[in-house]
Amino acid sequence: MTRGWEADPTSPLVRRLGKSPAALGTTGGEQGCPDIWELENGDIAVVGLDLTDSYLTRLPPGLTVGPDERIVVIPRRTAAAAKADLPDA
Repeated sequence: MTRGWEADPTSPLVRRLGKSPAALGTTGGEQGCPDIWELENGDIAVVGLDLTDSYLTRLPPGLTVGPDERIVVIPRRTAAAAKADLPDA
């Protein structure tokens, strides 16, 4: 499969975008902490719940999920807290 972009699994996590799960009240202690991180290469890593199987049978037109891709869900407040750290373009 040829894509226009490939993830680099060797790029280190460099900084959290937004507030920590503890600050947002979304932590489950040592596990269950939705989060958003910037990688050294500028890509974004998201930690959330894998709900791929729940959504695959009801994807809207134009949305496809490749066999090596997952649908990850995070709380709205986690994404909103990261907004200030994301560039406009």
